[in-house]
Amino acid sequence: MSELLPLQAILNGRVPAPQLEANGMPRRGCPLSDLRDRLRRAGLRPTRQRLSLGWLLFGRGDRHLTAEMLYDEAMRAKVPVSLATVYNTLHQFTEAGLLRQLALDGSKAYFDTNPSEHHHFYLEDENQVIDMPDCGITVDSLPEAPEGMEIAGVEVIVRLRRARPAGRRQS
Repeated sequence: MSELLPLQAILNGRVPAPQLEANGMPRRGCPLSDLRDRLRRAGLRPTRQRLSLGWLLFGRGDRHLTAEMLYDEAMRAKVPVSLATVYNTLHQFTEAGLLRQLALDGSKAYFDTNPSEHHHFYLEDENQVIDMPDCGITVDSLPEAPEGMEIAGVEVIVRLRRARPAGRRQS
């Protein structure tokens, strides 16, 4: 059964939303109602498309994904959205503080469902972003911001790749 069948049925009000957490424990409220409230608190109108994409984004815990990855999930779930709508929604969620955008290279932006300040590893070979454990990283000696500007935050992204065997290193 497709992931979207339950999602569309819930959004259309034909079946009640699931009442269990991922760990099997009873949930206190309706997840869809919680998502609606979360969007409203962020100043966003809970449209069908925002609810559908929000369900896909936030329903699996903290994770990192690109617009293309979310679009693929939406297509598999039969959510009728365009790639442009996915981009627009991700940017609206980011501006509202629900997501954090990570610029890892010029061609691809990742969106983090955990908007709190934390750092990341980027696995170059797998194009995957993972949260860095809180290990007390400090960034000292930041330059002064230009006049009229202030530093909004500092992100540390450590790029990783598989180590090459000792005999195969290239110069």
